[in-house]
Amino acid sequence: MFTGIIEEIGKISSIKHNSLSCELTISASVIFDDLKTGDSVAVNGTCLTASYIDGHTFKADVMAETMRKSNLGLLKTGSNVNLERAMPVNGRFGGHIVSGHIDGTGFIQSLVREDNAVWATVTADENIMKYIIMKGSVAIDGISLTVAKVYKDAFAVSLIPHTACETTLLSRRSGDKVNLECDIIGKYVEKLIGKSNGITEDFLKKYNF
Repeated sequence: MFTGIIEEIGKISSIKHNSLSCELTISASVIFDDLKTGDSVAVNGTCLTASYIDGHTFKADVMAETMRKSNLGLLKTGSNVNLERAMPVNGRFGGHIVSGHIDGTGFIQSLVREDNAVWATVTADENIMKYIIMKGSVAIDGISLTVAKVYKDAFAVSLIPHTACETTLLSRRSGDKVNLECDIIGKYVEKLIGKSNGITEDFLKKYNF
C-alpha cells in the first residue's frame, strides 16, 4: 500500500527486454535507507518488487500484464521515474490510498501555468473517467493529486510548486502517456452495488448516501 507522496525521482540505469516483459535496474538514493530485497516500490505508480539490491540500485521484474496496462514499456535508459516505498504502519497518511495497481493509462493534453501552480489536463478513456469525480483523488504516475476539473473525456489537476519540483510530471509533454490509478473506494462501491447483496442505488438513496 502506498500514499502517492513521491519520495524521490530515480533513474533507469538499464533495461533487459524479454519478449513481453522486462527487468528494470533503477538508481536512487533516499529509498535505500531501509529497502530490502522483496520490498515493494512504486515506480511511476506501479507496484514492483525489489528483486536485487546493489548499493544504490535495485532490480525489478515487470511482467507482461504490467507492460500492457502501464507506461513502463516506454521507459529508456536514463528515463526519470517517480519512486515511493510501501507505507510503514507508523507513517503519516499524507496522500490517499494507492495500491500501485494501475487501472490504465491516459495522455497529457496540456500543462498550463497559473501563477505559482501548473494545470495538468489528462485525457482518458471512459473506463477511467467513470471513477473521476470533482475533488476526488487520482494517482498520475504514482502522484497523489486532487481532481479540480472534470470533462467528458479528460480531467485536470493543479500542481503546487513542491509537487512540480519533486516529481516528473512537469517534464512531460503533450501526448505523453501517464499511468492512472483511480480512487480504490469508488471501485469497491461499484463492485458491491453490482452484487446481489441488497445494496442498490435505491437502497443508498433511502439511507441518504
